Amino acid sequence: MLRMISNQIIQNTVEGLKIISGVSLAVVDRDGRLTASTFSSGEEKIISGARRYIESGGNYSSEIFRFFRVTEDRNLEFLVVADATAREGEMIGQIASFQLSELSAAYKEKLDRDSFIKNLLLDNLLLVDIFNRAKRLRIDTSARRVAFILEANPTGDKGTLDNIKSLFGSKSDFVTAVDETGIIIIKTLDPGQENAQAEKTAADIMAAAGSEGDTQTRIAYGTIVSELKDISRSYKEAKMALDVGRIFFAEKDIIAYSSLGIGRLIYQLPIPLCKMFIREIFAAKSPDEFDEETINTINKFFENNLNVSETSRQLYIHRNTLVYRLDKLQKMTGLDLRVFEDAITFKIALMVVKYMKYMETVDY
Repeated sequence: MLRMISNQIIQNTVEGLKIISGVSLAVVDRDGRLTASTFSSGEEKIISGARRYIESGGNYSSEIFRFFRVTEDRNLEFLVVADATAREGEMIGQIASFQLSELSAAYKEKLDRDSFIKNLLLDNLLLVDIFNRAKRLRIDTSARRVAFILEANPTGDKGTLDNIKSLFGSKSDFVTAVDETGIIIIKTLDPGQENAQAEKTAADIMAAAGSEGDTQTRIAYGTIVSELKDISRSYKEAKMALDVGRIFFAEKDIIAYSSLGIGRLIYQLPIPLCKMFIREIFAAKSPDEFDEETINTINKFFENNLNVSETSRQLYIHRNTLVYRLDKLQKMTGLDLRVFEDAITFKIALMVVKYMKYMETVDY
């Protein structure tokens, strides 16, 4: 992880120690390349001595330099070279080694993939930071990806999260828990099979999540993006798909943002505007006041694309009976569902009423 830190930061660190202690220091990477130095000269001697120390496995000693290892997971990452002729050289060399190790730990947390992706999803990164950190973390910035959000049973036992993670072995995929009930999945898709693979991935995640008790397990996903910087948009779309799905597609377990239709537009309307619309369209009677028979007739009529014959057949009623019900509805509302424009207005009104009812139940 220390190798991800810029040479300038390492240079600033050893210069700070030089100012405090007066001891000259240098830092050489595991390949024997000079990364930073406060020595005024002798660059070739520093590199030569460091390489001999590395090649000997730490058995080489020098009269003019002291060497201190900086490791990560027990592997040598850098070598601190201190001036052995300075009185405090040994102690300052150890301090420098410790300082770089701590710097590595701090950057490991900062540049951790989990932290990086979370900040990316929340739009907490500048564009230049996205590309720089992705490069350091070896994340492809141009792969096609899609964001999924699983709304499952509480994940406190990590069972659901572990099951989901087992599906994604690729380093290009990402899985993390949002809270007690939400899991985010960022899936990298194969070229040419994006849409089909996104649908299959959603089904696989649902199967891995399972279902317990009365809690419905649901998954939503956004649109496919071609650049890493846009994955936050796919994530926001998935969040909206979950919310809109609860209102208008309660019977569905898998909801794609692209399938929300007019529901995503209604979801973004302010409640006062919705109330005004309902009052203007239905001055006498609101759609939520209709009896069950009328609601059932309306829904079935829409399901059959305003086809009178097919609707009457599925309702097991005579065609004239259906016509009578539609005429009665027209007298109540002023809208004739057999006319496309009126039917559209009525359909939107029903969705708006459903949206307002849902919003009344939301606990802010």
